[in-house]
Amino acid sequence: MAWIRQQKPESEREMTPSPSMPEPARSVAPPSPRRERTQEAVVNIGQSVEIRGTLTGNEDLTIEGMVDGKILVKDHALTIGANGRITAEVHAKTVIVVGQVVGNITADDRVEIAPSGSVQGDVRAPRVSISDGAKFKGSIDMERKPGTTASAPARVGSVSSAIAESVPRSASAAQG
Repeated sequence: MAWIRQQKPESEREMTPSPSMPEPARSVAPPSPRRERTQEAVVNIGQSVEIRGTLTGNEDLTIEGMVDGKILVKDHALTIGANGRITAEVHAKTVIVVGQVVGNITADDRVEIAPSGSVQGDVRAPRVSISDGAKFKGSIDMERKPGTTASAPARVGSVSSAIAESVPRSASAAQG
C-alpha cells in the first residue's frame, strides 16, 4: 500500500530547504570602499549657485556658478568652468580658467587660460599658459617663490640685446 500525500498549492507551501539540499547562497553586497585620504574629492559649485564673500576649501574645486569676493584653495586645484563668472581675488595651487575671472589670480604651481577663458586682472604664478583665443588684460608675474631652484628671470633688455647680437651685421644694416 502506498501512502498518498496531498500536496498544498504552491502559494501555501513553506519555503524551507530540505536537509539534503544545500541552502542557496545569500547575496551580500561587499562593504563599500571607504574613501582614502590620499584620494582627492572634487567639489562642484553648480551653474545656479551664487556666492558672495570668502570661499575656502581643502579640496579641488570646480565653479560653474558665480562668486563675488575671495576664493582660497591654496593646496588644491581650482577650475572656473565655462559658465563660471568670478569677480574675486583667487589663490590656489593650480587655476584653470575656462569661464570668466575679474580679479587677481595667485597660483603656487600654474595658471591656464583656455581658448574660451577670459581674465581681467593680474596673474602671479611660476607657470602661465594662455591658449590661442583666450582673453587676457592685466600683468603676469612669473617669479618663483624663494627657495625653489630656478634661474633668475630674463630681462627684456638682455633678451633683445642677445637677439640683436645674433643678427648678422649685414641684416641689421638692411633693416636700419
